[in-house]
Amino acid sequence: PALQHVVKVLAESNPAHYGFFWRWFDEIFALLDLLLQQHYLSKTSASFSENFYGLKRIVMGDTYKPERLASAGLPKRQAWEANFMFLVLLPYLKVKLEKLVSVKLEKLVSSLREEDEYSIHPPSSRWKQFYRAFLAAYPFVNMAWEGWFFVQQLRYILGKAQHHSPLLRLAGVRLGRLTVQDIQALEHKAAEASIMQQPARSVGEKIKSALKKALGGAALSLSTGLSVGVFFLQFLEWWYSSENQETIKSLTALPTPPPPLHLDYNSDSPLLPKMKTVCPLCRKTRVNDTVLATSGYVFCYRCVFNYVRSHQACPITGYPTEVQHLIKLYSPE
Repeated sequence: PALQHVVKVLAESNPAHYGFFWRWFDEIFALLDLLLQQHYLSKTSASFSENFYGLKRIVMGDTYKPERLASAGLPKRQAWEANFMFLVLLPYLKVKLEKLVSVKLEKLVSSLREEDEYSIHPPSSRWKQFYRAFLAAYPFVNMAWEGWFFVQQLRYILGKAQHHSPLLRLAGVRLGRLTVQDIQALEHKAAEASIMQQPARSVGEKIKSALKKALGGAALSLSTGLSVGVFFLQFLEWWYSSENQETIKSLTALPTPPPPLHLDYNSDSPLLPKMKTVCPLCRKTRVNDTVLATSGYVFCYRCVFNYVRSHQACPITGYPTEVQHLIKLYSPE
């Protein structure tokens, strides 16, 4: 999915140069997947994901002894059949079939809608009848396929089957965990490969070794930077999306709040007492003077604390206020 997202972004930005990769993405990905899976099956007796989780494939009815090491790889026939048929070809065909069904379904729905709107009912051809029958039967076929996998996984969880996937059973293999001997053999094989890559004597071998190192570094950089790049692309898409821009505009376009309302003590306002030492709430001489940071007015601590806790607003201005906005005043005396 990450690679598909990158190719889609590149194709949309420059269709002339990168449109080819988007049109043939499924085929290119299937070819790369084939090379990757074939390498892991021949070197570790497991697919890429199975090796990542410390698993290996064990051939059912194998003539070799049960202690067959994962570093020996699967036999060529099983590796090729399992790789080409069940790891690459079947997922590729399933993806293409789902895309074909979605496209044909949209066309069929639009054509039926036009026929209903204009009351046109041309004679249906055999191909159109076949497409309709296929589209009608596909959901049931897909449900049966997924149900088959679900039942097999349920039987595997309950200990009633040796395979969690019917495809493994068809391939004649089962999954097992890597043993200590397998891990040691894989490490020994990797050490032997590094020893073989000692400084070459001839110029041609030096160039070949440098090219291998360059390709290995490029592959490592690509694998580590792909997820970061996709995250960065998705962040840019979110940042420049219309919803995010509307949110930013709504936040930056908020009007500036007006300054606090300063009432004149000489006025006949019923909110403020005539004397500045009287609390506006209890109308008595203030005790333990406390000011509201949101408005600047001074009250008794007990009066304003109870009022703010109940109303979450300033008693004079009505500004939204919380208990943490109360500030104790210390008189010079």
